[in-house]
Amino acid sequence: MHLGGITAFFLAWLTNFKLLMFAFNRGPLANPSISFPRFLAVACLPIKLIQHNPHKKTEENETSITPKYAHRSIKNYAMKGLLLALIVKIYSFEEYIHPRIILVIYCFHIYFALEIMLAIAAAMARSLLGAELEPQFNEPYLSTSLQDFWGRRWNLMVTRILRPTVYIPVLHWSTGLMGRDWAPLPAVMSTFVVSGLIHELIFFYLGRVKPTWEITWLFLLHGVCLNVEIAVKKVVNGRWRLPMAVSTTLTVGFVMVTGFSLFFPPLLRCGGAERGLAELFAVGTFAKDVARVVGLAVN
Repeated sequence: MHLGGITAFFLAWLTNFKLLMFAFNRGPLANPSISFPRFLAVACLPIKLIQHNPHKKTEENETSITPKYAHRSIKNYAMKGLLLALIVKIYSFEEYIHPRIILVIYCFHIYFALEIMLAIAAAMARSLLGAELEPQFNEPYLSTSLQDFWGRRWNLMVTRILRPTVYIPVLHWSTGLMGRDWAPLPAVMSTFVVSGLIHELIFFYLGRVKPTWEITWLFLLHGVCLNVEIAVKKVVNGRWRLPMAVSTTLTVGFVMVTGFSLFFPPLLRCGGAERGLAELFAVGTFAKDVARVVGLAVN
């Protein structure tokens, strides 16, 4: 499950889309000065090399990994790693926990696992290439809107890939038909359709079962709701907004509830949760055995 999910996400999705942009001389692989090892790393891993300009203060420079930021990130990932280990331990008592609570735990499990997985990939590339890398997540549980969640906080590498390959081309095409004010609506919808289909492909690799299209419906629903949100913002034009605590609760709650209904059912039907947990327990057992052997050797 873990190896299949990682390779499907990295290669079947991100690498293919990067190569698609490269074929049109666009994207991170089109840099003529990039070396072949970096070309392979950028193509195969969910990373984007940051180009520094020491004389220009930009948002990109501000988000680069300074020693202070790196130290804070290590503590952050260590805490999330401990929380993930705690979640895995909680699964031992699953029979005593309400199924709805288990679904909530699954949400945190997927988030922590994804962030740690992507952080490991970034750390490997950093150590091998000596390059600074952009973060992949920006505390999505603090999202104040769907636009904030999908555009600025959740899995930022996917956002950077879908924007030039789907969103911008459709935006240019729809601008001529609908005008600049409403052109983003079909662009957003097209982006979510593509994302939904790619997620169906990844779920097929994980379960090897016929698609039920629930994942696609999940992304279609979020695309429609995000378009409604954009339209409402245009009408309101900043004259009124919800308190941050309310908007964050509504956003995160909507993401979790729709995930309960459409994301987790196909994952559970194909036995993904059980197989994934079995792999985690196997890794844990292996780590304990290694520690025991090392301890005996030292003694």
